Amino acid sequence: MRWVTLASLIAMSIAVQQPSRPRARDLGIAPGALTPGPLNAITDVKDVRVGHTTIKDGDNVRTGVTAILPHGGNLFQDKVAGAVFVGNAFGKLAGSTQVQELGTIETPIVLTNTLSVGTAMDAVVRWTTAQAGNENVRSVNALVGETNDGTLNDIRGQHVTREHVIAAITSAKTGPVEEGAVGAGTGTVAFGWKGGIGTSARTVSIGPASNDTWTVGVLVQSNYGGKLVIDGVPVWKELSPARGRGGADLSPVPRSAEGDGSCMIVVATNAPLDAKALQRLAARAIFALARTGSTYSNGSGDFAIAFSTHPSQRVTNAAAPQTRIVLPTDSVSVLFEAVLDATEEAVDNSLLAATDVTSGGRTIQAIPIDPLRALLKKFGRGTP
Repeated sequence: MRWVTLASLIAMSIAVQQPSRPRARDLGIAPGALTPGPLNAITDVKDVRVGHTTIKDGDNVRTGVTAILPHGGNLFQDKVAGAVFVGNAFGKLAGSTQVQELGTIETPIVLTNTLSVGTAMDAVVRWTTAQAGNENVRSVNALVGETNDGTLNDIRGQHVTREHVIAAITSAKTGPVEEGAVGAGTGTVAFGWKGGIGTSARTVSIGPASNDTWTVGVLVQSNYGGKLVIDGVPVWKELSPARGRGGADLSPVPRSAEGDGSCMIVVATNAPLDAKALQRLAARAIFALARTGSTYSNGSGDFAIAFSTHPSQRVTNAAAPQTRIVLPTDSVSVLFEAVLDATEEAVDNSLLAATDVTSGGRTIQAIPIDPLRALLKKFGRGTP
């Protein structure tokens, strides 16, 4: 077991100060016609919390952990309805089979790198069993997803520790979500550019008098490839990862980083959806990657997890029957639209918020803002 001091943990968890970069809407990129949430983040869904541990150590460790908590209470004793949709199963989404079988999520959702899934599961189980009220718990379904950040990270070194995972969980909070090269997105690469964590949200009204308002929030860990499209503009045709922008000596992006990889998507909503409806919602999140130019390659593990925070969909350990409120299937189409738009924008935000990252003598560039702005303008998109 590798132990770290509190001082080194704090040092590794704080990202180096980087120049401010815009979000999609700052450039006039606003997918769809629906209204974004106040924060335009997964945390627009009330009580959803997000925490990161960013690990940057030495010349070649660039990795981390991101934790998403559906609510701030005891998740094991007050489970949320949940579902998983698999676009391409070349990946390790630990805990997914029980979610598919029971339709519930009972732990924080943790994202990390491929070879740290086991460590993350161990940490989630230990954290869960340590919570007050769980003293007699003997089975925990930790839900851990991953992408492979080996292009920028010494992934074989397995530098993520139990303490890193627990730090991400315990630091999770409501409010704005840090995006870009942070947490589980520290070492990721998308479309050959620096990828990372991105988020977005939509609010929708449903009902005869539109009295019921619901929120759909999305968080992505982008690490996949294809032909990049932003706001319908074929970015890949005119703007590609530069080899030597500004005179820098940059190593070429490996072919695997341009096509393969993975994308983890977490979808939250406060709408009263059961597990079946949530699976359909998660499927639309995977479908949305096509809007961004994903080619869903052989090596790209594309997974979506969806959950509802609606109180009537919670599952306790009581044996008595529970009353449920469920949104009719004829009313969910606008939620599908919301998740499509929010996922697309979350991917855009993951790319725009990211900064250049150098590791092991290789630099993966963040997408350059001014050339992108000019390209959007050329196609009649973006801010006038």
